[in-house]
Amino acid sequence: MKRRLLVIIGLILLVSLLFVSCGETVEIVGAYINENGELILEMSDKTEKNLGVLEDRSSADENPQGLNFCPLSDGNYAVSVGNAKYLEEIVIPATYNGKPVTSIGESAFNNCTGLTSVTIPNSVTSIGNYAFYNCSGLTSVTIPNSVTSIGKYAFYNCSGLTSVTIPDSVTSIGNYAFMDCSGLTSVTIPNSVTSIGNYAFSGCTGLTSVTIPDSVTNIGDYAFYYCSELTSVTIPNSVTSIGYSAFRGCSGLTSVTIPNSVTNIGDYAFWCCSGLTTIRFEGTEAQWDEISKGVGWNFNTGNYTVIFN
Repeated sequence: MKRRLLVIIGLILLVSLLFVSCGETVEIVGAYINENGELILEMSDKTEKNLGVLEDRSSADENPQGLNFCPLSDGNYAVSVGNAKYLEEIVIPATYNGKPVTSIGESAFNNCTGLTSVTIPNSVTSIGNYAFYNCSGLTSVTIPNSVTSIGKYAFYNCSGLTSVTIPDSVTSIGNYAFMDCSGLTSVTIPNSVTSIGNYAFSGCTGLTSVTIPDSVTNIGDYAFYYCSELTSVTIPNSVTSIGYSAFRGCSGLTSVTIPNSVTNIGDYAFWCCSGLTTIRFEGTEAQWDEISKGVGWNFNTGNYTVIFN
């Protein structure tokens, strides 16, 4: 969107001398900054002149990394990559122009494949959708205790991440949040999280262990789809539903513990869990039989045995 601005009078006078053709002066009739931060002059002959990015020294001094800061409705700021796209390490400041930086905006660092490390300050409360989408070189990220939500696709295909600690301030993990983080080997989900989104850890082929807390009531569709190195899972007694294809293709899974709070096991939930030998059900055989089990929930699983409490 065009942003109208007042241009320094001296700059206007200087630039206007450049546009004289066949004795006829072409005047500047307006100016705006485009989405790339470039100053565009509107001329009286209906043409436009691009003067490129004008450097604002006050902003540059406060923000030497070249990040973009977008004002929010509450007066605080959301941060995005700006001219820092090719940096390897980024430290997000806690404040900008004297106001807190509270959000990592939607698609903020999307496709910054060279980014290896990012430091998020305690002022940030939300990590937006697609925030670090396809940051395949990202190996280190610390999510502070101030963050309450992690958006969908937030860390999609961050294949360089090996471990993630989600703080106990987070209440929701969005759909596809850590999908295809193939280098991720362990993840600890805090007691504050109530829902694990659809495809949240799908395709995390290096994931060997996951801790699901008692606060979680729903494991989303495809949540751990094709986490082929996952060997065991304990589902807490707060969970009532195991989603469609939730553990589908977890071929390394040898045992799973299911509480008697579960009333529904979705279609294909454990399909192709070929190594599964033990299902521990924390209830009676009669309670097990009462659970609604979807189509193909145990198709092509191992020769498992159900052990009752």
